[in-house]
Amino acid sequence: MDNTKIALVTGGSRGLGKDMALRLAEQGKDIILTYNSNQSDAQDVVAQIKAMGKKAEAIQLNLSVFSSIDGFIDSVSNTLSSTFEGRKIDYLVNNAGMGATISFANATEADFDNFTNVHFKGVYFLTQKLLPYLNDGGGIVNISSGTTRFANPGYSIYASMKSAIETLTRYIAKELGPRGIRANVVAPGPIETDFNNAGIRSNAQLKGYLASVTALGRVGEAEDIGSVVAFLCSEQSRWINGQRIEVSGGINL
Repeated sequence: MDNTKIALVTGGSRGLGKDMALRLAEQGKDIILTYNSNQSDAQDVVAQIKAMGKKAEAIQLNLSVFSSIDGFIDSVSNTLSSTFEGRKIDYLVNNAGMGATISFANATEADFDNFTNVHFKGVYFLTQKLLPYLNDGGGIVNISSGTTRFANPGYSIYASMKSAIETLTRYIAKELGPRGIRANVVAPGPIETDFNNAGIRSNAQLKGYLASVTALGRVGEAEDIGSVVAFLCSEQSRWINGQRIEVSGGINL
């Protein structure tokens, strides 16, 4: 029986999630990653992981459609049986997300519901429904945001959902502790990816401002985050539990 550990990374086809999946594979783990609409990008990541000598599969998941979660769980179960010799998942990384800059005055109920499904309700019940497929002694990493600590106009819904995730993470750590399952939060600062329509990458003035209020003098890159997630999904972090780790270069100190 193959004893290689398996990590499931949601939103693993691009940006932060792609780097997380690749760093976890470099660490020696087999990977299941999810994508929403970009199947070709997801398959490119799968190919890169297989080139490292690890097993990998991509499964479609759209958290904005809450009713799709049960079908996704079935797909995970079938994939574990067909590709991973019936092994269970050891690490779950809840990274999938979407972004939009919406002022508090203009936010709609539809906006609120969409962010709730993707960033909180979906994560809550996806994690719950995956528990039977998660090995004891494993770990969960939930991705939050620096905006739960400092206010960034236009992010009132997003940051509120991420604050809920941070609270949920502590409860997961407490309630799953008897199974030896750890749960932690990684909270990135501003990262230059295509997230939120490449809001930082495409706005030189915003990028310059964010760099100016960061102690290390730049905005983040995807490569700054994946290695931290991989560390939390390793034995080296076995005594870190219920913690929020901000990975932001020291913004707004």
